[in-house]
Amino acid sequence: MRYRFDSTLARSTGRLVGWLAVTCLGIVVPASAVLVWTDPSSPASLTGRLAAVGRVSAETLRLGAVTGAPLRMLLSVLLGLVALLYVSTLIGLITSGLTDRIVELRRGRSTVVEAGHSVVLGWSEQVFTVVAELIAARAHRRWGAVVVLADRDRTEMEEALTAVLGPARATRLICRSGSPADPEALTTVSPRTAHAVLVLPGTSAAGDAESVRTLLALRAVLGESPGPRVVACVRDERYRTAARLAAGTGGVVLESDRTAARLIARSALQPGLAPVLRELLDFDGEEFHLAADHGRAGRRFGDVLLDCVTAAVVGLVRPDGTTLLNPPPDTVIAAEDRLVVVAPDDEAVRWDAEAFPVDERTVSGDAKAVPGDVGVERWGDGRHPADRPAPAEGGSEAAEPSRFLLLGWNHRGPHLVEQLRSGARPGSVLHVVTDPAEPVRPPLPLPEPRRDGAPADGLAVTFGTADPTSPTALRALEPGSYDRVVVLGPEPDPLSGLDRPDDRTLVVLLILRSLAQESGRAVPVVAELADERNRPLAPLGPGCEAVVGGQLTGLLMAQVSQNGELAAVFEELFTAGGSTLRLRPAHRYVPPERPASFAAVVAAARERGECAIGYRGAEHEGTPPSHGVRLNPPKSRTRLWSAGDDVVVIVTEGRTGDTRGATAGPTAVHGAAADVP
Repeated sequence: MRYRFDSTLARSTGRLVGWLAVTCLGIVVPASAVLVWTDPSSPASLTGRLAAVGRVSAETLRLGAVTGAPLRMLLSVLLGLVALLYVSTLIGLITSGLTDRIVELRRGRSTVVEAGHSVVLGWSEQVFTVVAELIAARAHRRWGAVVVLADRDRTEMEEALTAVLGPARATRLICRSGSPADPEALTTVSPRTAHAVLVLPGTSAAGDAESVRTLLALRAVLGESPGPRVVACVRDERYRTAARLAAGTGGVVLESDRTAARLIARSALQPGLAPVLRELLDFDGEEFHLAADHGRAGRRFGDVLLDCVTAAVVGLVRPDGTTLLNPPPDTVIAAEDRLVVVAPDDEAVRWDAEAFPVDERTVSGDAKAVPGDVGVERWGDGRHPADRPAPAEGGSEAAEPSRFLLLGWNHRGPHLVEQLRSGARPGSVLHVVTDPAEPVRPPLPLPEPRRDGAPADGLAVTFGTADPTSPTALRALEPGSYDRVVVLGPEPDPLSGLDRPDDRTLVVLLILRSLAQESGRAVPVVAELADERNRPLAPLGPGCEAVVGGQLTGLLMAQVSQNGELAAVFEELFTAGGSTLRLRPAHRYVPPERPASFAAVVAAARERGECAIGYRGAEHEGTPPSHGVRLNPPKSRTRLWSAGDDVVVIVTEGRTGDTRGATAGPTAVHGAAADVP
């Protein structure tokens, strides 16, 4: 019976309406009859009572209450039915429209009506870093917006971002659901009126191809208009050229794997550099800015290093876009040149040529000027230019590691080996140890670096197999005999249970720390992590660092998206053979255990052909998150410089006696105007 009833209802809407009418009449008419028959004032005749039942039923169903001739009553019922049909249809249309609108809003398909907003296309491990930095960059602007478009549920995206970043305050976070490679979906985020569009790298094997499709779809939506600044990221360098072409003129394409490998190699070659890079790349603190209205035209670069009260001057950008980090101190600044500074904000740069007189007695003998030379033109602060001295004995170059142990392998491994080759001293050794069970194995032999004139006796690479999670196998490798240990996480593989590669990395770090305590020799370790939230869990000892490559890549994307001209600055900074960051002992610049201002450090670094931008205090070296790093400190502040303090400087390799002989390698930041190798 129930099956037949369900089948009848499913046949047509008319049958459904008919059954509804029968059901209503079956309830209303008997109930009305009971009311009439139990009413003492009801008519005595049967005809009168039936008429009363009809009238009560009509009033109940709102079909009219007209009495009189049967035709009048029939017309009243007809008008009631028409009114009921109209009202019910109107209510149905309104309900349906509201339901569709609510469903559309929940799915994130409505059009964003914004201007000057930032658009993030795609979803990867960098999305949390990128969105957080964009919100921080736009915190001083009222009614700013960051829009995320990804092929995921809108509610899930909002909940995930809120859980990691917390509620946004001044900046509104808007999520839209749809494929970033679909032009129709792209129009919902209004890219034409956006300030910048960031295309995140995909997480699947075809992620780079999807990124290229997204760039092509974006170009189709923008048409011939210049549109917003476009910053994209690919993992495989084979897609770099296609991505650059799709990004169009002015677009910037980064290689996430090569960038992450470069940052890991820099941390391995130069201990303590990771906190400096994070400080320069995020918007919470000091970062690079371009100062145009500086009023320093006609002065030498060495003169303006002490002219800026609130920022550290590190270079200049010529009118043709040429970037010069740490140029020679006697470089003359033109009126159209823009100065590259490290400052908390581009509006906080203040100049005063008489602000920082330097006491010659506070300058270390390693960088002492030669006072009293006849015919030698003084600097603007009154000091004499000095000859460029060679690095002192016991400097950071002499302490760089020469024996590396690499535990684990992934698709960033070849790039890491390439970067170590370009930066390690001649005669260095790298021993690569991989787990036999890993799906990704290093190619034999590894491809040669794409460089000319590489030293023949550069980095010697050897290979071995062992399970790094086995204490016995790891002890047999004698990690304490190496100068630096680098730990790479395995490739994520959900099918085999390796969807959280940091789990194995944390186990390896625990064993390494246990072996260090057992042997009594601290082993400096650089560990690659995939998730920033696992950094506090990493059991790192003194001198050890955890590098989240995806986070640093996301920070770089956010920086370039807010100021596209910084792409050339980071390209110069991250390219081997050019200007680069160094941590050098403070005794090279000021006498140890004596008070001196940071202005004296800047002046001493100038005599060595370097730009000092900060320091790392030994007393807070192990205190996260800054690890004692202080960038752009007040130049007038005096501190007691201890023997363990380091100065953060930008140096140009080959100018100040750098003995490592690194040669230029491929860059990690590729603008539209860059040459394609």
